[in-house]
Amino acid sequence: MNYAELADSLRQAMEKQDVIALESLVAEFQPADLAEFLRHEEVDVSLKLLAHLDIEERAEVFGYLPLNTQFQVSELMTAEGLAQLLNCMDSDERADLFNIMDEDRQTSVLKLMAQEEREDLRRMASYEDETVGAIMTSNYASVPVTDTVLQALDKIRKTAPDAETIYQIYVLDKLHRLVGTISLRELIVSRPTALISDLMESELITMSPDQDQELAAKMISRYDLLALPVVDSQQRLVGIVTYDDAMDVAEAEATEDILKGGSVGGLEGSFKDATIFMLYRKRIFWLLLLVFANIFTAAGIAIYEDTIAKYAVLVFFMPLLIGSAGNAGSQASTLMVRGLGTGDVKLSDWAKLFAREIFVALALGLTMAFAVAFIGHFRGGMEIAVIVALSMIAVVMLGSLLGLSLPFVLHKLGLDPATASAPLVATIADAAGILVYFGIATAILGL
Repeated sequence: MNYAELADSLRQAMEKQDVIALESLVAEFQPADLAEFLRHEEVDVSLKLLAHLDIEERAEVFGYLPLNTQFQVSELMTAEGLAQLLNCMDSDERADLFNIMDEDRQTSVLKLMAQEEREDLRRMASYEDETVGAIMTSNYASVPVTDTVLQALDKIRKTAPDAETIYQIYVLDKLHRLVGTISLRELIVSRPTALISDLMESELITMSPDQDQELAAKMISRYDLLALPVVDSQQRLVGIVTYDDAMDVAEAEATEDILKGGSVGGLEGSFKDATIFMLYRKRIFWLLLLVFANIFTAAGIAIYEDTIAKYAVLVFFMPLLIGSAGNAGSQASTLMVRGLGTGDVKLSDWAKLFAREIFVALALGLTMAFAVAFIGHFRGGMEIAVIVALSMIAVVMLGSLLGLSLPFVLHKLGLDPATASAPLVATIADAAGILVYFGIATAILGL
């Protein structure tokens, strides 16, 4: 059965309270699919359904749940049950859950965990949020540098069930320092008596636990890695960041940039579960800021009240022109923010990109000016057509160059370029566009 059919059957079994059917259906789900089903159920129902799985399967499904849902379900568990679950979860996932528990709950759970898992959890939970250490896992496959292929394969068979990935094997010396890597494929096809030291790749790409997690995601993407080793200051291997964790980081960072692009602060948890107060708090700052920024637009109109009074037809084109300025600026800003975010664009590229944008913006402005000139002639004659056409060229160029430059300025100041959001660029372009438009009109009309 596919997901939809399984979900319907499971809901029917829940309504009938058919325990045998429930156990059978829950076992048929893929872990990720069952987690998706549980996301839409009440917390107590989720806990009851998870209870039909053995502890290893339960931990795997639990890892796919959003962190806030994990926490809500864990609050209903006994300390003993939660400790068993944490023992079986991936090290990075249990550290995330552990960090949002209150201190009393943390203490009671730690006492009931196995010593090895307890020490690993304490270490993993000590890393700051949004660092490499916070997303790495300590469940990796490693072999001593002095082993032969046969010895290494024997060790991997024993450690494979607990490893996050076994396709990349890490080679360590006696001091647990990372000295090389070797792929599982290389081990399988090599002679059993060959030495690991002769086969391993010693040119390593590593990161430290305190570096930014977004950088880890970029490194994994750039070098097409299955996992990225994390080492301390003595080059000792402390964990790995796997490809799937890197993709989660990339998705989270992209979501954050998209929200900033809409002048919304980063949400804590999912949008569906956000409270009224949280949504208010994340949106009000930028809305208030943009309200006061629009005062400059109103001030620009006030400066040219006499021009507007004598040529009321100019008001007809005002929304069209300032909207075009904002749209052009938003396009340029979006392209630049994304370029900076992916590393495609660097600060040293600004002059070249600025020069190119002049020609692009001019071409856009001329095309749009040609389109609106006919409307201007129809509404107010040749003079108005010229004013509207020249203004369109000017405001499109102004908005485009502003949208291109503002992310660079913020990046240079050490701020997030995504802060140069479309609403912010559009608001600034609106105010400047008003001054340009009525300035050109006043000059041509001789007022």
